Amino acid sequence: GLKGDKTSIIKFEFNPKDGIDNPALTLTEDTDAEGVGEPRFYLLSKDSAESFGFCLHEELGCRGHVIRQIELGGVAQRRGLQDGDRLLQVNGLFVDHMDHQRVVQRIKASGNQVLLAVLDGDSYEAAKSLGRDLSQMLPADIRPRLCHVARDKSGFGFSVSGPEGTRGTFQLSVRQDGPADRAGVPAGSCLLELNGDSVKSYSHTQLTRKLKQSGSKVTLLVASSAVEEFYRLRGLRVTAALADPSWLPFKARELHIVKGPAGYGFLLKEDDCSSGGIGQFLWDVDVGLPAEQAGMREGDRVLAVNGESIEGLDHEQTVQRIRALEDRVTLLVIDPAGDEFYHSVG
Repeated sequence: GLKGDKTSIIKFEFNPKDGIDNPALTLTEDTDAEGVGEPRFYLLSKDSAESFGFCLHEELGCRGHVIRQIELGGVAQRRGLQDGDRLLQVNGLFVDHMDHQRVVQRIKASGNQVLLAVLDGDSYEAAKSLGRDLSQMLPADIRPRLCHVARDKSGFGFSVSGPEGTRGTFQLSVRQDGPADRAGVPAGSCLLELNGDSVKSYSHTQLTRKLKQSGSKVTLLVASSAVEEFYRLRGLRVTAALADPSWLPFKARELHIVKGPAGYGFLLKEDDCSSGGIGQFLWDVDVGLPAEQAGMREGDRVLAVNGESIEGLDHEQTVQRIRALEDRVTLLVIDPAGDEFYHSVG
């Protein structure tokens, strides 16, 4: 939600099942001779029942995206976020240079889990005064990768190895130009999830059996050894919600629609999602009218309207969002196959 023109309220919720409650997760506790500390990392989880709140401010006379109004006793405080911290990174993406509202949207678009990197206010101001490139203070790549591999006549194009007698530790060898390589699986990466399920408790035999049961396609959550170590050292669990999905064949689509004399040319219908819950779906897309020309397809599910997630909104609230700008609207949508896929991998 918004609080005035320059303040956005970000609410997340703590999932006690994640077992993570470290007060500070840092690269190092030391500060350098110039008074510039190191970034701290926080993995925040939510569900629909219990929330914690903090404000993300853009303030006159104060540079950066500023963490404010941390709720006493809330998850943000328990994790160690401090008043005046500056937000540098959202799910591995550097955001210090971004427009404030885009940063808010990025956090909201992350869904039920988000990884934040922050720098304390004094260190941030000192680094800015010294002309430091803040992006260089952060690891270059901390995102795991989701890859969807389709078997060919020779198999999936990867093999799995691990220490004898050890469960849940698997490294992938990838055949060059094979299915796994084409799907973006990096050679030597660690396997973390198979078809949305953690492999942490699997033996090599169990994993082999699961792969055989996967049929012609398999979805892997993988991470390089450096990325896996980054999370492990901080007691953070790598999940699909944090992954880079750019290699996947399933994409959300952004539709920019300008209303014509006959309207947009579609109907919005509330219905059950195949993955569970209620969703807002697009139907009766009229041939030749703006919605179809923008790429709308019947059965698409709406994820966001004008850059704002509609998760938790009912039909009437979604319609109001669509009508807010009168003659134009931007919809983020996904087709049924993509919707079902993303639900299956968490």
